[in-house]
This record gives sequence, structure tokens and C-alpha cells, in this order.
Amino acid sequence: MITNFIEDYAKLIVSKPEEVSVSIDQIDETFAEITIKADSNDIGKLIGKNGNMINALKTIANGCKAKDGVSYKIQVLAK
Repeated sequence: MITNFIEDYAKLIVSKPEEVSVSIDQIDETFAEITIKADSNDIGKLIGKNGNMINALKTIANGCKAKDGVSYKIQVLAK
């Protein structure tokens, strides 16, 4: 659920939405790592000025923690 939302949100921000992919790696029952892969020219757009965009995504992920009890770490990588 959270990965679908983050992928849709990221595709709205970047210049090349076809290059965006999101994967989740469940470490244990209480921790998961979400990786956003995008074109190298779009990494700055995903992070945003002063990290505002990525912090907004992290805030949304933390909101999901209240519902399912899983902490999320979000990572942005270039393809």
C-alpha cells in the first residue's frame, strides 16, 4: 500500500516517470526499507530543496507506522 502511494507520488514529481521504480525490503516485523530508483537527473527533484520533498514522504511513511506498526526508511537511488 505505502509503496504504491510513494511510486505514484514520485512519478508526479519527476521528469521521466517511466524510469521510477519503488521496492520494499522487509527487514523484520517492525522495520522495512523503501528504495526509490529514478533517473539520475531526477534525484534532486525527489529530494527537493533542503530535503523538503523526501521529508514529506518520510512524514507520510511515519503516519503509516501508527496503523501497521512498521517503521520505514526511505532511500533514493539513481538508476
